[in-house]
Amino acid sequence: MVGVASVMGAAFADPGDVVTVKRLGMPLAAKIAEKAVEVCQGRGYNVSAVVVDRAGDPQVVMRGTQANRFTIQIATDKARSVILSGVDSSVFRRNREDIRMEMDHVDGILVLDGGVRIDSAGTLIGALGVSGAPGGDKDEACARAAVEAYVGRLDLP
Repeated sequence: MVGVASVMGAAFADPGDVVTVKRLGMPLAAKIAEKAVEVCQGRGYNVSAVVVDRAGDPQVVMRGTQANRFTIQIATDKARSVILSGVDSSVFRRNREDIRMEMDHVDGILVLDGGVRIDSAGTLIGALGVSGAPGGDKDEACARAAVEAYVGRLDLP
């Protein structure tokens, strides 16, 4: 071992070699998804809510009792469009109407209203997608209410 180290030289760590990444904890992710379903149920809508992490991988999937199964995939794809674009899915839809049809053919995303950012101190750490209400604007309102309900727990340095 000593011979290998002396031949290769000493290795010095560069500050950019290893990075620390903020992640949304499972308990809070579950509360956010549950809150979105509850808010929509209170408004008479049967929805699914999906929280994805900063890579777009599902972290929590919650389907309301009466929501149909297709709402899970739609909510997931709305949340992933937030991760792709860095903005709420409704903003992405408005900003990129010129390529919306093409973007809807990208596997794993849908450019529809109903996906919102989950930020911690200004850093995107995930997204919440909601599907099942009669209109993406209503999905988004439930999603936004859910994230805003926990903003105090999210805005930690």
